[in-house]
Amino acid sequence: MSQHRFSSFSPIIIAGIVVLIVAIIWWFKPVNESKAVSQPLDNQASADVIEVVNAHNDINKKFKPNTVKFATGLEDLPRSLQGTDVDGEIIIDENKQLIVTEGLRRLFDYFLSALGEEEENTIYARVESYIRSHTPNPAASQAVAIFDQYIAYLKAVPEIEKKYGTLQLQATQSGELDLSIVAQQKQDIARLRQQHFHKNTISAFFGAEDEYNDYSMEMVRISQNSQLSEAQKDAAKQDYISRMPDNMTKTNLVQQANLNELMTRTEQMQAKGATPEALYNMRRELVGAPAAARLAQIDQADASFDERFNQYQAQKQQLLKQSVNPSLAPSQVQIQINRIEQQLFNEAERKRLTGYAALQQQKAADMN
Repeated sequence: MSQHRFSSFSPIIIAGIVVLIVAIIWWFKPVNESKAVSQPLDNQASADVIEVVNAHNDINKKFKPNTVKFATGLEDLPRSLQGTDVDGEIIIDENKQLIVTEGLRRLFDYFLSALGEEEENTIYARVESYIRSHTPNPAASQAVAIFDQYIAYLKAVPEIEKKYGTLQLQATQSGELDLSIVAQQKQDIARLRQQHFHKNTISAFFGAEDEYNDYSMEMVRISQNSQLSEAQKDAAKQDYISRMPDNMTKTNLVQQANLNELMTRTEQMQAKGATPEALYNMRRELVGAPAAARLAQIDQADASFDERFNQYQAQKQQLLKQSVNPSLAPSQVQIQINRIEQQLFNEAERKRLTGYAALQQQKAADMN
């Protein structure tokens, strides 16, 4: 789906802590492929939502003029959403009560990502029409009420981000992140969420995100601990992950850590001239036998490409030297170069040649 973010609702739905931490340790943030556990509304949550539903019409009158009409919310989609599938989900129970999930938040974000292409009232009408055309009541009204809460939350987040962003810039003189400021910002964001959402909604909407943020903060804390050696830091990071609850967040982090270690150890072993068997055994230990076998095949393909590329470069340089001969027209030289390319590489590989040659030149320059 499109990844535009919005200006008048909020620069981004994720609290400023994510921006600050991810800028330091970008790789710690795996691609979000997890699904939050469904959070059914308990009795108190249902009562809270009903109160919001009862006030929904009054909120609408104050929030935006309801001048745009849709049947399903999918008519005349903005360009960024055209050709995409609607992200997210609306889940209900056997009594047609809403079950709040992280997917509901993703549904809101899908439509809100078009802000800038469409006005607020248009997006609001889209979301409400989509919900009501796909969901029976009372779940539909409950979902719309939570959308109202979500909008109010997004409008309040930038003030906190601005406050703590300024404090962080003032406090960070040594190039390290001031975790005390990050922790205070996190507390303010938590209080803001409590003002707008029931605890079930907070858990469903932000639970996985908070786990990643806690993990990222701890990784920064460990990295900034000058009393620890590099080996001790690695051990502390692994220990933190091992103590996390067994869920999709932990699974993603373990996989990411294994991939990072895999790349590091592969580079080190290849630099020392490790045999294919040694590389396979190391990879099998980290990522399993099937993945290790696929990586071995990639190694073989890369080695074959390198060998043919070196052959191609040698023949190409020889032809270019001959081009200084007036009897050999430049067009004839290019024809012969093209013929060599076709002999040595398939169509997909030929598309790589220019970029690969530039990469090899950059590596050679870095070594010098």
